[in-house]
Amino acid sequence: MLKHICPDLMFLGRLLTKIVREINCSNCGAPLEFEPGEIIVSCKYCGYTCVIQTGQPFTLEHSVVLNNIRRNDVNELIRGWMRKSFMAPRDLEKKAEIDEATLTYLPFWVISAQATTTYKGVVERVTPSVSKEDQVSNRYTWLVIARKGVAFPTRSYKIPLEGRIPFNPAKLDKTAKILNSEVGREDALQYAEQEIKELQLFLAKQDVDIITESSFEFAAEEVFYLHTPVWFITYAYKGTKYQVLLDGTAGEVIKGDLPTVEFKFI
Repeated sequence: MLKHICPDLMFLGRLLTKIVREINCSNCGAPLEFEPGEIIVSCKYCGYTCVIQTGQPFTLEHSVVLNNIRRNDVNELIRGWMRKSFMAPRDLEKKAEIDEATLTYLPFWVISAQATTTYKGVVERVTPSVSKEDQVSNRYTWLVIARKGVAFPTRSYKIPLEGRIPFNPAKLDKTAKILNSEVGREDALQYAEQEIKELQLFLAKQDVDIITESSFEFAAEEVFYLHTPVWFITYAYKGTKYQVLLDGTAGEVIKGDLPTVEFKFI
């Protein structure tokens, strides 16, 4: 029997849970399938997107980035990643068995914003210490995954936004899963503002050792809803299962679990 470890990617099961409810699409009449907690749902037949609580159409931009990786390519890409991984066991590429590969379109909020942190602080790394005031000002394109309770690595995930098109199920892989949003626009904005505020303070602390006073300004310039393709892959190695996330646009590993290498000392 295979053991299951790798807690960093255990949200795989959370993301791919069974659909348990449905209503009819207001546009084409087909069933709109959704899970408890989802608040924005898209019809997999006509692409109509609506807000569950009100039944009203979703009026913000809803785009999708298409998948470029076929199922037959997944095995080669994952084995190439294993071969190049410095911390992987030497026989991983040869002995690993890829058990499952599921293409899923994940929902994100994409927020373009300008943020400015004005701060005063003390530099103690010099003698004598000196007071200093300055600003950290940046423009961000920030990703917020529209699913609750998952730890997707949004900071390291690069989406080719210039390649997005209007959401259209007819252009998506027929066997792919399409997940709906559990996070609304306003909540996504709050998450982005808080995360950017923390990042800005971190950057300020690279300049001073102690921050004595700070203020933060945040202005969202553009907000849109986006689905992107991610392959969820499970492989087995020496009785244990591991998981890998593969970008469906570029074919690069977003995050993956590797077996622990046992070092022997002479």
